[in-house]
Amino acid sequence: MPYATLTDMTTRYGESELIEQTDLTGSGMINTAAVALVLADASALIDGYLASRYSIPLAAPPDLLVSLCCDLARYALYVDAAPDVVVSRRDQAMTALRDIAAGRLRLDVGIEADSAPAPSGLAVVVQPGRKVFGGGLR
Repeated sequence: MPYATLTDMTTRYGESELIEQTDLTGSGMINTAAVALVLADASALIDGYLASRYSIPLAAPPDLLVSLCCDLARYALYVDAAPDVVVSRRDQAMTALRDIAAGRLRLDVGIEADSAPAPSGLAVVVQPGRKVFGGGLR
């Protein structure tokens, strides 16, 4: 499920920009399938960065993720050279995702993914007796 919607994109960037970037047939309408595709791609990229710290997909994404998703999707809509502001917003979004993955930026989404390895189901055997470490063999 994408972290942002067509409504989020339209609210942020306006209908005219979305028509300009998606209407390849000259219909004067937003190509909703194209927008849905770039939103899904952006959400998958976001999930890739979040997976190391959070249980994904997030049921209730914070506003930050909606914004990042929109910025990434907007950049993807430009088939030719994107304006500097679009490139800058995409670069800022990627930096934020790297910061989230590294733990420098924390999302307020509840519980983070458990960083401890999952139990293997194998028993651990500890026996008293000879010590190998911390003083040599005895």
